[in-house]
Amino acid sequence: MSESFDPFARHRQGKSEKPRSGPRRNSSPPILLDWLRNRWPGTTVCARDIYRRAPCPIRGDRKIALDLAEELVAQGALAPIKTHRYDRKTWQIVGKKGE
Repeated sequence: MSESFDPFARHRQGKSEKPRSGPRRNSSPPILLDWLRNRWPGTTVCARDIYRRAPCPIRGDRKIALDLAEELVAQGALAPIKTHRYDRKTWQIVGKKGE
């Protein structure tokens, strides 16, 4: 009995050993933009609103929420607003009227 028994060998046969990449975010900016324009009630949104109330692929992770908001700023869908606190990020939703 020179070989050691590996109970998981049959599960590893068809799988590659490289780790899976993180969540795909290619479609997330359109999801966030749709949520902001059609479901968000206000004309402004802060980072906390995004990472606490946005759709599930975005919710819960501050870094993802801020990255997606910055992508929307680069696309012109959000405009940054100056706030009274240095650590708060707030944006105006471009093209949305009323509140």
